[in-house]
Amino acid sequence: MAQERREMVEQLKFYGITNLRVLDAFMTVKRHLFVDEQSRPYAYDDCAWPIGYGQTISQPFTVAFMTSLLVERRPSGRVLEIGTGSGYQSAILDALGYQVFTIERVPGLFEMAGRALDELGVPVARRLGDGTLGWPEEAPFDGIIVTAAAPDQPSTLLSQLADGGVMVVPVGDLASQEMTVIRRVGSRFEHEVFQRFAFVPLCGREGWPESN
Repeated sequence: MAQERREMVEQLKFYGITNLRVLDAFMTVKRHLFVDEQSRPYAYDDCAWPIGYGQTISQPFTVAFMTSLLVERRPSGRVLEIGTGSGYQSAILDALGYQVFTIERVPGLFEMAGRALDELGVPVARRLGDGTLGWPEEAPFDGIIVTAAAPDQPSTLLSQLADGGVMVVPVGDLASQEMTVIRRVGSRFEHEVFQRFAFVPLCGREGWPESN
């Protein structure tokens, strides 16, 4: 499906993704291997796609936009991903040269993503648990990328950012969220806010309750 990947990358360029490292990673990682066989003909369409358990693989533009925000501010280092999902974002971060740690709360997705990443030989450290609490044993992180909608800035995750580290997180209500970049500068946190997206809710102690 190399041609489909090329067409996806060209569409990302059309939508304004210009970072060459990000575009190369999207050309390298085989997105169709992170969805089920029935969904593979649609894997490179620019749309979110169900992956089971009420979760989705985000549309390529959304993944590329978030990844670009991180890469342009923190181009290397140790990155914590909250919400492994299909494993696709983890593989993109690995292709960019980050040391990746990822947390998933849904056991079925944790197992599914683990199989996909193992089959591709992607060396990602994985944990099953509440992503809103981060991974304190491995902190601090140079980057944190949250792939679900947070009702507010997760304070525990912020505490696990290294000085100069960057968090990319969609913040808002359950209908839509503003993509937010938070940089730690000593004891201060600087914010940038970008366009609105719609993500599945970030559930956990510092997220939305499971009933949502």
